[in-house]
Amino acid sequence: MMIATFVVLAQLALPTTPARAVLAFPEPRLDDSAAYAGYRTRLFRDAAGNTVQIYLDSRAQRVVHLLADAEDESIGFTARDDAGRPAALRWANDEARIGRAGRQRVLEHALVADAPGIAIGWFLLGSMRVERDLQYAGRQRAAFADGPFAIAEVDALVAALGSLEPGERARHLALLHARDVDELRARTRPAIVVRDEGGSRIGRVTQAALDGADTLALELRVDPRAVSMDVAGDSLRLRARDGRRIPFTVRIVTSGRALTPLTREQIFTPAFLDYVTAARADGARPGAPAAVALQARRLERQVRGFELLASREKLMAGLPTYATYFGRDMLMTALMMQPVWRPEMSSFVIASALRKLSPEGRVSHEEALGGQAVREAAAEYAALVRRASTPGTARDSALAAARGVLRDLRRVRENYHMIDAEFQLPIVEARWLTDATVPMARKRAFLLDSTEGSPRLVRMLRELALLAELTAPYAQEPLATNLVSFAPRDSGHWASQSWRDSNVGYAGGRYAMDVNAIWAPHALDAMSRALGALRSMGLLSDGVVRAAAPRGDASVLARYVRDSAALRAAVDRWRGAERHFVVRLGADEVRERIHRRMAALPEAERAYWSGVIARTRADAEPLEFLALSLDASGQPIAVANSDVATRLFLGDVGRGEAAPDSSERAAVLRDVRTFVRHYPAGLLIDGVGPAVANDAYATPSVWEAFEKDRYHGPRVVWGRENNLFLLGATQRAQRAAGAGESAALAAYRRELASAIDQVGSAVEASGFHSELWSYELRGDRVVPVRYGSGSDVQLWSTTDLTVGYARRRR
Repeated sequence: MMIATFVVLAQLALPTTPARAVLAFPEPRLDDSAAYAGYRTRLFRDAAGNTVQIYLDSRAQRVVHLLADAEDESIGFTARDDAGRPAALRWANDEARIGRAGRQRVLEHALVADAPGIAIGWFLLGSMRVERDLQYAGRQRAAFADGPFAIAEVDALVAALGSLEPGERARHLALLHARDVDELRARTRPAIVVRDEGGSRIGRVTQAALDGADTLALELRVDPRAVSMDVAGDSLRLRARDGRRIPFTVRIVTSGRALTPLTREQIFTPAFLDYVTAARADGARPGAPAAVALQARRLERQVRGFELLASREKLMAGLPTYATYFGRDMLMTALMMQPVWRPEMSSFVIASALRKLSPEGRVSHEEALGGQAVREAAAEYAALVRRASTPGTARDSALAAARGVLRDLRRVRENYHMIDAEFQLPIVEARWLTDATVPMARKRAFLLDSTEGSPRLVRMLRELALLAELTAPYAQEPLATNLVSFAPRDSGHWASQSWRDSNVGYAGGRYAMDVNAIWAPHALDAMSRALGALRSMGLLSDGVVRAAAPRGDASVLARYVRDSAALRAAVDRWRGAERHFVVRLGADEVRERIHRRMAALPEAERAYWSGVIARTRADAEPLEFLALSLDASGQPIAVANSDVATRLFLGDVGRGEAAPDSSERAAVLRDVRTFVRHYPAGLLIDGVGPAVANDAYATPSVWEAFEKDRYHGPRVVWGRENNLFLLGATQRAQRAAGAGESAALAAYRRELASAIDQVGSAVEASGFHSELWSYELRGDRVVPVRYGSGSDVQLWSTTDLTVGYARRRR
């Protein structure tokens, strides 16, 4: 019950031990502090080895503690000075203290406010997803009296439960371990008390879970001889008794479930770990060049970052904002990290994706945990109770279903809204199934394992069956309108269902280039190789296919299993899909469209980019690129983009290690030149990196959309795209190096080497090796800056490790 849980936490006095930060951002000499614009963060391991990230963000007016455990919890607050401005906070020292007793885990750290008085409010203890929503809405900037932040879905659950007749209401309350609706409602808001204890003045903020099973607590502790502290409505007020400095200790307490962390020895190959050790030794040598020492520090930071994301249960997508499973991020990372990962990591990724498949075979995009799972369950519950009150409905069955939701309130919920992971999983599977270093006996045991329900083999084939159905229309008749489409939105637009998942990520297009021109042909080719591997292991029978494919013998997959030539024909059809996305512009049209786009910019930006064009003559040549997407009629939306980096990385379907012929070289150089042509003609911005998109060749409506939603637009650089480009271009150069010494091949290798250096140098000069970053115009130059909602440690950005390993070997 809630009261009993509060008492336990109130009396908790865990012994603690010192803990140093595993990582910190910005780090002297590795990061440009000015680019972080008032943002500071430290990442620790708690007493269970789980990641805890703390950040102080003066721009967002927020102090947040992410508990990257099995619940994806967070504890946040806002601090303001007497004038209502963001309080200037800093850490008092370099360490934290951690402790554990049973289920409870605690971490504390010391802060200092450089002000005579501060108010602390907008307490939010619960899911990191809710903290994210608070900041997206900007609610933390409002007056403290406007709080606390309400979760609409949970409030709807409480209201719906309260509307039930007394007998039914009691049954529902019992499932939530609550005596009455008032007790349940109290759990939806934080409780704040101040008390004196052991010579300290303690402000305690507690938040019970809706079912009363767990509690999060925040304690602010001061020395009452130096600082006063009192409750003021929904906030706490602290005031220095003498001077302009307020030291206080922050303690966070959780009883949420912990994860089981992985170590670097369990993740990386011995050869890669030897490379890390050698780099560390090189950097520590007396007289080692500063660049070598910095590179060793950055390498160690990336390894630590990956460790912070990895557990036996999952690979988290990113810290602090996405500390959960994301199918796409995990699968992309598996593809990019294969050269440095142990083979067990690939099978771990495959098992994770197969475990979360929908009954139709869809790959989960994201999981909802802890408070977010409760939030989604609350919405479902309220809808069921409304249905039960609607005349003519099956009242008893609706109420029984509502009780079932409460009974399983914390069930992990999966989001299947994206489609790109359906194409990525088969590629990861095919690479693992055909990996000669993995014994066949181990593969068979893995595929036949049914400890999590149906055998993994059946689930793998179920997902392949879905892929076969999705791609069948175009394989039968290769028209643009038969390509794989995004789902329609209620607004009349198309949902962005691949990695550019912001509202305007695909510029309003219906058919994404990355899904159709890159992932689909590679996925079908991977299906062919996977089926061949399964057949060679004696695991591919008609009975297994019938059990896996929803349409059984009538399914497209069953036809491909019976007739491998039909599958190869489908692969060949899909190899030609990129022709629908090609945009060709003559030099005059390039100049005209760039001039039109520049005219729509503010004067200072127009002057800067016009200067870049004059200096680089980037608008002097014709341009060919693959459009970001097609509209509903199958016409290209002319946004140049970085998605071709994925094509460079995956290679050409069916080419293998064969020497690149003239047509392959032409396509590769087309994509490479888009990357290294200077923005606003191409993508490259010196000192920043390649922009993720360039809308100069599109229509004004597209410009306006990207200005309103910049997440995947021309003002942002994504770390994953840079790494895909660098890995892909390096692989292409290596293939060409073994193909002879003709003049054409030599020129091809030189251009690839130059492009690798240009992109690598621009990214290195930015100082960022994170999920994404942006830039600002300051005077006569652009400077890189941290993107507000970007991750400090992001799963697919740790693929810097593979890039460094590949380039060093090159």
